[in-house]
Amino acid sequence: MHIPDPHRTFGFIPALGEAFIIFKRDPYAHIPAVGGADIISSYLTARKSYSHSRELISEGYAKYKGGIFRIPENDRWNIIVSRSDHIEEIRKAPDNVLSFSDFTNAEFFVKELMGPTLTENEYQIDLVRGQLTKNLSLLFDDLREEVMLAMDENIPLTDDWTPVHAFSKMVEVVARASNRIFVGLPVCREPEFLQVNIDYTMDANAGRDILIRLPVFLRTLVSKFLTTVPKSIARASKHLGPIIQERLNLIDEYGPDYPDKPVDFLSWLLGVATGKERRIPQLVNRILHVNFAAIHTSSMSFTHALYHLATEPHYLQPLREEIETVIDEEGWTKVAMTKMHKLDSFFRESQRYNGISLLTLSRIALKDFTFSDGTFIPKGSTISAATYSIHRDDEKYPDGEKFDGFRFARIRAQEGQNTSHQFVNTSADYVPFGHGKHACPGRFFAANELKLMMAYLVLNYDVKMENEGVRPPNVAAALACIPDVTANVMFRCRRS
Repeated sequence: MHIPDPHRTFGFIPALGEAFIIFKRDPYAHIPAVGGADIISSYLTARKSYSHSRELISEGYAKYKGGIFRIPENDRWNIIVSRSDHIEEIRKAPDNVLSFSDFTNAEFFVKELMGPTLTENEYQIDLVRGQLTKNLSLLFDDLREEVMLAMDENIPLTDDWTPVHAFSKMVEVVARASNRIFVGLPVCREPEFLQVNIDYTMDANAGRDILIRLPVFLRTLVSKFLTTVPKSIARASKHLGPIIQERLNLIDEYGPDYPDKPVDFLSWLLGVATGKERRIPQLVNRILHVNFAAIHTSSMSFTHALYHLATEPHYLQPLREEIETVIDEEGWTKVAMTKMHKLDSFFRESQRYNGISLLTLSRIALKDFTFSDGTFIPKGSTISAATYSIHRDDEKYPDGEKFDGFRFARIRAQEGQNTSHQFVNTSADYVPFGHGKHACPGRFFAANELKLMMAYLVLNYDVKMENEGVRPPNVAAALACIPDVTANVMFRCRRS
């Protein structure tokens, strides 16, 4: 359950431009505030935080480097840490003290926009972390086939340069490839089913974008007009409902290990769901929710990396040489993906340079918490790590403001470093996936999917930006770092 901050000292309704003020002793007086801690300054700073969070976080990081600071948001103070030891303390804190689940459910309005049962039992996360990750080698051929077919259909091989709306096409490829693993054939290729999942993802993000700007007392009411869950479940059930019912019938007749049982996420859901969770609407909503996580993060991450490649096509030849060498040795296999160090580095560097969020490792304090340096965090507070600023810090990453696609490949080439600094690895200085037991559970699947997509693209296409040599600037929206969703990338059939 989300515990509201009992110590909030301000709140406001941006649409009306009118503040309502709660006068209380400031429990955060010992933590420096970006933009000022008084009511007027914090109100004005919070007003611009939606579009200027990056600047506010960077200001705090530069001014209070090594320390803890706070920035005002619509309905709360967000306490920001940047030191490695503080990040490790957050990682080690028990869930009943610093809660990741409470934060994500509140931050993404899961209960309001996606359905309350998703917050009551999060068993799908354990399946992503366990079954999905363990079965990647078994499922790799299916993933490979779907990626290649989806890329061919969405980006035709042409002799002349052809503009392609990059983000929307990558969303379609990710949705189709992911659902090959989530629900299997033939549903993963049904356009209406894929569109339901894409719409669900975009609607949930649009709804969050509205709710996050509203004061707390209005959010539940407004969310009733924003949620598309009932409509999305009904649309998706037309495709999944008969398949789920057939599998339930087979389980009833032959037991859980019935002949020719599909190996996919839906089967794993059916294997652990009990009670009301075995009903078709609940199972369909779990699939929609898993798609929300996969489509939202992977399509943005791939587009970020694609823009770098199209802006600096000199990376194409060394990537091609590596990919062709590895494929000749290993074929299109999961093992091959692990040996493409330059490709792996390219994605890791893109996540460092861009990421999809300015802050990660976020938690809500369910109890009072004190860092080892004595900094006291009251119950109900929100804590986050200054991911964007950490990743751009020259002391941690030399020339951190420059994209260097093979930065981590060079590090891995050093003696004793071969297995470190992989795309999926986390540390206190590299936190785009979070860090510790709550690091993104789907990152191993996502890494294989993204590298597979890029390897196929690199081997088959030439690419450049429509405006050659100019990478479209990222778009800041609250704490999200979004690639320009309007930009075109030029593609043609590979010539060299």
